[in-house]
Amino acid sequence: MRPAVTWKAAFLSRPVSNNHSRALVTRNLQDGESGNILFMILIAIVLIGVLTAAIQYSSRPEGSNIDKETLVIRATEVQRMASELERAILFILQNGKSESDIRFAHPEAPADYGDLSADSDPSDQIFDRTGGGAEYRAPPPDVNDGSPWEFYGGTHVPGVGSDQADLVAVLPNVTPQFCDKINELNGQSGTPADTGTAPAAGPNAGDCVYQGTVGRFEDGQKFYTTPNTMDETTFEQDPETSTTRTALQACVVCDIGPARHFYHVLLAR
Repeated sequence: MRPAVTWKAAFLSRPVSNNHSRALVTRNLQDGESGNILFMILIAIVLIGVLTAAIQYSSRPEGSNIDKETLVIRATEVQRMASELERAILFILQNGKSESDIRFAHPEAPADYGDLSADSDPSDQIFDRTGGGAEYRAPPPDVNDGSPWEFYGGTHVPGVGSDQADLVAVLPNVTPQFCDKINELNGQSGTPADTGTAPAAGPNAGDCVYQGTVGRFEDGQKFYTTPNTMDETTFEQDPETSTTRTALQACVVCDIGPARHFYHVLLAR
């Protein structure tokens, strides 16, 4: 049996009338192959464009939109962090320290909170194993503008303790997405308000749960005598008692800014 030949070989082996015709046939075949190569190049360009878009999407800046599943994970992570800080406070108090002894120094924390390495007795330090034993953590990505946790003794939280200022942890400048989700998890149907525009000054804590650098809980500034009070009517109400439900954590929007801030009560007073 004679071996099979390809159509291309057979075509080229056919007699042609002259060299010009053979050259024309060869050129047509080469043009077809060039067209296939061009098509493959175009496909590669499209794939590179898709890959570039995916990389840009995955590296979007903090505070941009994230999917619902990731948002829930980040919100519960923030809640776990806050609960760990609250437990650390209890450990310190159980060890005989007072509420005014509590300190939040750490090498990665703002310097206003003190120098942990210079403390001869760190048993009152939240982030030391001999004290509260909590781990200092940065906030998860995409929940706020990257600002670190802050700690204040300047706000009386609705439905909590007496009318004195409570010790609270604050995650500043959270995104609207995160604010809505954390409030949903806490049974708040809306976004509670912290109204007023006065900044913290002297013994007055001002009008926002987030007090910036001025109100940080440290050696020179502990609990304010005139606390910030939130608008209790904007919090979830108990229909049976017509009073504000206890809100140990929530996200509030401050008139100052305006901006949204997450808080968690570490110690009710």
